[in-house]
Amino acid sequence: MADPIVIVGASLAGVRAASAMRSGGHDGEIVAVGEEARLPYTRPPLSKGVLKGVEEPESTDLGGGGLEVTWRLGTPASGLDRERRHVVLADGERVPYSRVIVATGSRPRSWAGTGAGLAGLHTLRTLDDAITLRDELRREPRLVTIGAGFIGCEVAATARMLGLEVTMVDIAERPLTAFGPGVGEWVERLHRSHGVELRLGVGVDAVEGADRVEGVRLADGTRVDADLAIVALGAVPVTEWLQDSGLEIGTGVLCDATLTSVSDPDVLVAGDAAAWPHPLARQNVIRVEHWTNAAEGGRIAGRNALREPSERDRYETVPTMWSDQFGIRIQVAGLPEPADPTRVLEAHPDEDRLVAACPDSGRIRAAVAIEAPRRMVWYRRQIEQGASVDEIAAAVLADEGALGPPREAVPS
Repeated sequence: MADPIVIVGASLAGVRAASAMRSGGHDGEIVAVGEEARLPYTRPPLSKGVLKGVEEPESTDLGGGGLEVTWRLGTPASGLDRERRHVVLADGERVPYSRVIVATGSRPRSWAGTGAGLAGLHTLRTLDDAITLRDELRREPRLVTIGAGFIGCEVAATARMLGLEVTMVDIAERPLTAFGPGVGEWVERLHRSHGVELRLGVGVDAVEGADRVEGVRLADGTRVDADLAIVALGAVPVTEWLQDSGLEIGTGVLCDATLTSVSDPDVLVAGDAAAWPHPLARQNVIRVEHWTNAAEGGRIAGRNALREPSERDRYETVPTMWSDQFGIRIQVAGLPEPADPTRVLEAHPDEDRLVAACPDSGRIRAAVAIEAPRRMVWYRRQIEQGASVDEIAAAVLADEGALGPPREAVPS
């Protein structure tokens, strides 16, 4: 009997990889190794519905129990022995493999400064994190979110909708700074209009308290009183377990365009742990931490694990991501960068709905939409085709029913 294909990471990417292998006709054994004792679950509801208490934890289940997979849960992988072709578990057990898919995801950056050990200082990544934080919010604490990216903004919005006193702090001048100043200004107005206090352009010096969080000291010397603090400073890939494997690792496990490790054709990678070249990045290596990348990358990695390297599909899907804040959906397609200019191509007269493009040498590199989900399908296609921003602007002008009268839909 051939050794199984082993998926390391009981995650969305892992589930999609296993599903793709089964739908691709693989009838051999698939073993999935997971650090958590739970079957895989989806993460977007954790900072919203689960945290707010309107969704039960069970609703996040990804249905992995219905797949023909041998689940090895509650014990993480601690190494990859490529010479013997074994995945080594933390308890010393060795799981043989014919091919392996790395889907270990990422973990949130923790607070390493003063106050790191205080009660009431949290990160949000796992379902257990969300349940603990949900219970904390029921005490109606004063909340500080340290970081104004997706997680910081979503937690702040959820807590504010629960009626809590919320302050969001970030060293950047705007929230969601990765998507350009225009989007950041819009999100800033959204949060201020709902009563979130924003302290932007200032870092955090310390989290203060005796045994529990009592406040956050900022770099300008001021203090924000708080009973609870959420650290939302981004994430790092879970790759330390591969440090002695001989795989080339940079921002993630370095892969080619088929999500195959550049060091070993029998190792594939999907989700947050993968670093691969993408056409929108001028073939530079990227790493994407969002749901759709884990889902689509898992599917590609699973399908490619059944093929020889020369027959594998390239993973060139336009990245997409979304965030829900105060009932407003913010969507992104492509690869925006903080320094990219943004040009509003469509805007509803009251500006509660808009689409902005990020140009790159006249071509559209990315699009950001606020409350315009149907438009994003079309914009994603324009990104795939490398359309010029001026061509898109002209097409929008011709389509008077897009979002209402466009505000800046003429070539400039």
